[in-house]
Amino acid sequence: MKLKSNTYSVSAVSYLNTKPLLYGLLGSPIANQIDLQLDIPSACAAKLESGQVDIGLVPVAVIPHLSAPHLVSDFCIGTNGSVKTVAIFSEKPIDQLDSIFLDFHSRTSVALTRFLLKEYWQLTPNLIPAKKGFIDQIEGRTGGLVIGDRTIGLEQRYPFVYDLGEAWMSHTGLPFVFAAWISNSPIDPDFLIAFNQALQSGIDKIPELMFILPPPHPDFNLQTYYTENISYQLDYPKRLALDQFLHAITDHVPQSMVDSLALQ
Repeated sequence: MKLKSNTYSVSAVSYLNTKPLLYGLLGSPIANQIDLQLDIPSACAAKLESGQVDIGLVPVAVIPHLSAPHLVSDFCIGTNGSVKTVAIFSEKPIDQLDSIFLDFHSRTSVALTRFLLKEYWQLTPNLIPAKKGFIDQIEGRTGGLVIGDRTIGLEQRYPFVYDLGEAWMSHTGLPFVFAAWISNSPIDPDFLIAFNQALQSGIDKIPELMFILPPPHPDFNLQTYYTENISYQLDYPKRLALDQFLHAITDHVPQSMVDSLALQ
């Protein structure tokens, strides 16, 4: 919701992968024009859908449910292969699983899992909407889709890890976009210029940020994660991948989104 003239409410995810973007926004000249709210991805999506916020860093699978979605940034949460923090974990190979829990934090990862199971792995396990605490129920022939910071260290607990960014790349040859900055109504162009400059500033300061953030796990390499697993630029290949993914999961992609992808 619009707070006052030239002020925008913004919902973003508080995961490790968004820290550079948040760092840029909070240290930028437009920080006082932003009411920043930190949520899990599904809550970001819900707030944008309901009009509670003007801009959201939302799971891209929500886009078809918005009335007039527009990409408002040249940056995203994407990957050019292995994303590290979105994966199916299991004690057995994926083709031996009877069931898979679906993490409730993000629509995109759930939609991507369904797509990959059908089109890439060609498997039909029972898919279970997960509830809090589901990670402890991943055992035997039951696997689990886990996203975000909760994945860190799980590769030491489960012998089989299926990275969804890597699987998508293997299947399509394209990068993937998990979340994008979306508005559901027009945003002042001058603000968007400054908004994008702030995001770029945060990405440029990743070397500085790595000295500030505590390591999330002794074996987790922040530099590798920020420079190799996560790719922030919403470039042409990612726009192409986003268009392909949206058309794969729905029969209706809003024309405003088609226009803002600018693939022509």
